[in-house]
Amino acid sequence: MIRGVIIMNDQGKPRLVKFYEFQPVEKQQELVRSIYRSRRAENVSNFVKVDSLFGPDVRLVYKTFATLYFVFIFDNSENELAMLDLMQVFVETLDKCFSNVCELDVVFNFKKVHTILDEIILGGQVLETSSSEVVKAVEEISKMESNGNSIISSIPGWQGR
Repeated sequence: MIRGVIIMNDQGKPRLVKFYEFQPVEKQQELVRSIYRSRRAENVSNFVKVDSLFGPDVRLVYKTFATLYFVFIFDNSENELAMLDLMQVFVETLDKCFSNVCELDVVFNFKKVHTILDEIILGGQVLETSSSEVVKAVEEISKMESNGNSIISSIPGWQGR
């Protein structure tokens, strides 16, 4: 199971923090600081065991894209290389949606970034691994939001209330 996804800039400032198991805010902040401090040199593995932070059998994988660090936290039921590939799908999808994603895109389009992540991972489980399918779903959601379509407006008898 995926335990969390974090995007932070190269100064360690979190830009997206999403845990799929409850973590108090104080612990989230401590975890982000600890993860940032545990970064490694460019020539070593991006896979880190984090038993001391999350308990036994929990690992994280991180990768740097431009000035952003993408971190996936997961347990031993997930494959490390599959998580690295899923991270690549997430970044490719962000690139398609924002045409070469940067830190400002993540900051100013927070809701869209969460929507993209929710189309890929929901409740710690992988839903979709195709970047093009995720882009289609996000475009459809954006279309519905811009048209004002919602479940409430489509229910007869709810108009005018």
